[in-house]
Amino acid sequence: MNAPFPKPDKPDLRLLLAAPRGFCAGVDRAIEIVERALARYGAPVYVRHEIVHNRYVVDGLRAKGAIFVEELDEVPDGAPVVFSAHGVPKSVPAEATVRGLDWLDATCPLVSKVHRQAERQIEAGRHILFIGHKGHPEVIGTFGQVPDGNMTLVETLEDVAGLDFPADAPLSFLTQTTLSVDDTAEIVEAIKARFPQVVAPKAEDICYATSNRQAAVKAIAGECQLVLVIGAPNSSNSLRLVEVAERCGATGRLIQRGAEIDEAWFDGVTTMGLTAGASAPETLVQEVIDRIASFRNVAVEQVVTAEEKITFKLPRQLAE
Repeated sequence: MNAPFPKPDKPDLRLLLAAPRGFCAGVDRAIEIVERALARYGAPVYVRHEIVHNRYVVDGLRAKGAIFVEELDEVPDGAPVVFSAHGVPKSVPAEATVRGLDWLDATCPLVSKVHRQAERQIEAGRHILFIGHKGHPEVIGTFGQVPDGNMTLVETLEDVAGLDFPADAPLSFLTQTTLSVDDTAEIVEAIKARFPQVVAPKAEDICYATSNRQAAVKAIAGECQLVLVIGAPNSSNSLRLVEVAERCGATGRLIQRGAEIDEAWFDGVTTMGLTAGASAPETLVQEVIDRIASFRNVAVEQVVTAEEKITFKLPRQLAE
């Protein structure tokens, strides 16, 4: 990351830059699917829901010819359509197939893994306790993988206390992939305490990128008075990063662009942290650093807590 040469009239600021940060493999894949679809079919290509939760990314794809809609009935007959990285209920591709639409599924493979686990738990005769945030597209998509009435949403410890199942009920639990690692661990322990027979997923559902970004913020936040998180207000993983920073004693703020930064936030700040949610591109990180450097002498130190080398295959229609 670049910062201008120091100027004597501006106070110094130590900026700890968290790594990993920004795009994860699922987001990279989803954006590439839309871009390849545009190259293959030509504009317009329809996208059901924001492909990822980032306005800058969405606006960039819109400028290239993507049209974002909330429901399939907004897609004209014969038009190509992409399903977002968050996943969709089974009814959506089924409807697209019935209509003869050429559709592409950009669901993150780690979300698809949770979908398959949900199916297997229902086949085994278990009711699923799903830990997640009501109304989030990933939660809606996962609930849509199983028949109604087979899954119960759990958001808080209070929800666990209010569960009305027999002590020996056949239960399992799954989680949204973008949750707080610490909060989810508490909820899981509460579920296990109430229902010792509950079946856990074979592997952690919270994705590697969510866990890694939270760990990176924990590594820097204790030294910071302020931590800025670049991400969208509807981005679950970005909101969790703000919470992690605040639990470590720093002031956490969510921003989408550098222009949102208020110089007053930096009063008394000598060390700050900076990270980006999994849907935020690296260009926005530099934009934020440039904005801060307009009123502070910034010394950037990158703090690396993990290396990410994961990639995901494209849908077969685009991999040819």
